[in-house]
Amino acid sequence: MTAAPLNTAKSSATGSGSGLGMAVAGMMLIAATYGMARFGVGLFAPYLAAERPELIEVLGLAAAAQFIAYSVAAVVAARLVDLHPRTGLVLAGATGTLGCLGVAVASDPVFFIASVIIGGMGGGFASPALVPVIDAMVAARATATAQSVVNTGTGVGVIGAGVVAFIAPSIESAWLLMGLFTAAAATAVIYPLRGRAIHPPKSPAPAGAKLAWSVLLVPGIAAVVAGIGSALIWTFGPILITDSGAVSADHVGSLWIALGVGGLLGSFTGALVAGAGQHGGWFIAASALALASGLLAWSWQSQSPWLAYASMALFGAGYMALSGVLILWARNEWPQHAGAGTSVLFIALATGQAIGSAGFGAAQGSANPVLLAILAACLCLAGGGVATIGTWIRSAKRCSAGWPRSG
Repeated sequence: MTAAPLNTAKSSATGSGSGLGMAVAGMMLIAATYGMARFGVGLFAPYLAAERPELIEVLGLAAAAQFIAYSVAAVVAARLVDLHPRTGLVLAGATGTLGCLGVAVASDPVFFIASVIIGGMGGGFASPALVPVIDAMVAARATATAQSVVNTGTGVGVIGAGVVAFIAPSIESAWLLMGLFTAAAATAVIYPLRGRAIHPPKSPAPAGAKLAWSVLLVPGIAAVVAGIGSALIWTFGPILITDSGAVSADHVGSLWIALGVGGLLGSFTGALVAGAGQHGGWFIAASALALASGLLAWSWQSQSPWLAYASMALFGAGYMALSGVLILWARNEWPQHAGAGTSVLFIALATGQAIGSAGFGAAQGSANPVLLAILAACLCLAGGGVATIGTWIRSAKRCSAGWPRSG
């Protein structure tokens, strides 16, 4: 019995429904592979240091290695998922689950780093693989919204990890729970695809035509710059807040929950892009990140817990919108290779985050946190501006062409 074909022209697989059930399942996989398996290492860092002091010295190295592992997985996914998205989903679930289970039992630094690397690969496989699957399984009228819903999974996962940090009696039980959730989420996405072959849509381009890499140059550069700026809060935000006294160290989990709750607003990214365009939507999202960094500086200066929570929540909303715009941008520019395009732009974002984490980490001990937050805000604004340069140039040319000349 051969598998029934399913492509992004929307076969009968979606039936009369919108297919948003698949979007929710995809959101849960992103929640597991990003919010838990990937970003959970930073969230649980204070608890890991307390329960397993032998790991303190390698936490920074593990975080850096995880960025690299994510990028490697995304590179592999770029070559794989448009033709074999199910394989990408299997790899996402397997690496995310194994990584979580490894962290649960890790006491040796080398084994801990290896587990973090494996877990970090899950997100690199998951996002690109889900793009063509959602395009295939969700009704055409709802694909932009569905992609945005899936992308908010990071916020959902961060909330879940924050809750687990409060209720789990130990690091071992917390990461065991997150590993089981990752396996369940992957199953929920993969099981509905059984017996179906997901094919990319037929391309109108001639056979052998090369992809136009130039169309991703501007969003790629913008993603790197904004990624550098966003790294301050992702990597050091809660530490800066607790060191300032605005929020006690015992409530680090609540800061991550605030970030995750704000991230749920990322489900409106499709509407944002529909109203403001992808360039305008990108600038708005990057501006939200800049404002969040400004609030972080203000909270550090004033020791205000409300400003600290507002900073984290606004950052969550801005970051989920930012990454959501990248997905929609890739789909618009490379409609026949949306998964590969998403990989390229997410690698650019992760590269910026790796640079920012290293840079801010080197400066954190000696530089004023307020100045670091202001620098992060400027970088986020610059990233937003990069993506709109082309729009400004075209507008200026139109104005110049229509301007009356004298003489």
